[in-house]
Amino acid sequence: MSSPLAAPAPGLAPTRAWMRGHRTATDAVLAFGVLVAMVLGSFVQPPGIHEAATFGTRTPDLPSVVLMLVGAAALVLRRRRPMAVLAATGAVSLVELFTGEPRAPVAMSAVVALYTVAARTDRPTTWRVGLVTMTCLTAVAMLVGPLPWYAQENLGLFAWTGMAAAAGDAVRSRRAFVDAIRERAERAERTREEEARRRVAEERLRIARDLHDVVAHHIALVNVQAGVAAHVMDKRPDQAKEALAHVREASRSALNELRATVGLLRQSGDPAAPTEPAPGLAVLDELVDTFRHAGLPVVVARDEQALPAAVDLAAYRVIQEALTNVRKHAGTGARAEVSVVRVGRTVEITVLDDGGDPADPAPEGPGGAAGRDARTVDEAAGAAAAPDGGGHGLLGMRERATALGGTCTAGPRFGGGYRVHAVLPVDGAPAPTGVAAH
Repeated sequence: MSSPLAAPAPGLAPTRAWMRGHRTATDAVLAFGVLVAMVLGSFVQPPGIHEAATFGTRTPDLPSVVLMLVGAAALVLRRRRPMAVLAATGAVSLVELFTGEPRAPVAMSAVVALYTVAARTDRPTTWRVGLVTMTCLTAVAMLVGPLPWYAQENLGLFAWTGMAAAAGDAVRSRRAFVDAIRERAERAERTREEEARRRVAEERLRIARDLHDVVAHHIALVNVQAGVAAHVMDKRPDQAKEALAHVREASRSALNELRATVGLLRQSGDPAAPTEPAPGLAVLDELVDTFRHAGLPVVVARDEQALPAAVDLAAYRVIQEALTNVRKHAGTGARAEVSVVRVGRTVEITVLDDGGDPADPAPEGPGGAAGRDARTVDEAAGAAAAPDGGGHGLLGMRERATALGGTCTAGPRFGGGYRVHAVLPVDGAPAPTGVAAH
């Protein structure tokens, strides 16, 4: 972002660029211009009371010419040593005021040097140095100069030195203002870039959690049904066909959800593809049916009411991950209970299981006490691997709840089994109308 104050006229841009790249040459040109002005001014006879100013009626003497050359030459170094140049030009101006007859306008070089000091230092220094310069030059001109103290040349000297200090201070203030605007614009640009990178990182994390939930759930079901089909293929082919049908259905659901999730990564110019809406508690019955077909009895009790989209998706994913863990780690004959209840301004999701038969492990993984230990180990490993992007299910549930300002806890139950409990804040949702159990 650029400020109109900082943008030069288009025709002057090349000249300004050359001047910034050749500062010494620019100052030399300025010094030559000041010398020409001083020489021409030395030939002008100031106007009297009843007569106008005339040119060529007087000529500068040799000492005045030398002083003008010294004052102009000092201006070449005005950017490098502004204070020293002001002291030198002020000194030659005082000498000319003491000795010059007729006087040459050597004080022009002091005026330019004072402007440079004001433009390159701070305001307190500008006014201190400017006051000293104006006082010295004007006092000497009035007290020891060849003209009467009330002559307009003396008043003009006071006015020109004062205007030089004021103009230099104004230029310095404008430069500081433009620099501040430029700095704010650059800082705002950096802030926008950092915010964009942060949002990209958050979106990647959200998509990673969705992919983990989808893949972990459906692949676990495919694994279970494929194991059942392989086990009964020879003796009970009809049951094997049913298990393979469930495998096909779970695979199709996994592909559809993956397509919907990955579709979020499409660019704006990519061709649109049909996608399904994000899952929520409206399809909780379908999710529970997949676990029931896999041999896990599930009882559901929930409030029949709508939730905000983000809360609805988080609740669905928490239940999906919790039931997947029950199916993977609980023993044979395990049963699960799911409840979704509004409590004040929050919704509480609870998934319980009884641990099944600890003496008979599940076909597809560790069961009973061993499975429960494995789940506890998984939880600890997930917490430890979080900084490296571990992507474990229990950690993902906590991240989903934390992103919404809620909490999620998981741990063994007293007497056996496991409990997952999530509390998600709900703002503006309607009061509960009843609980449906099925």
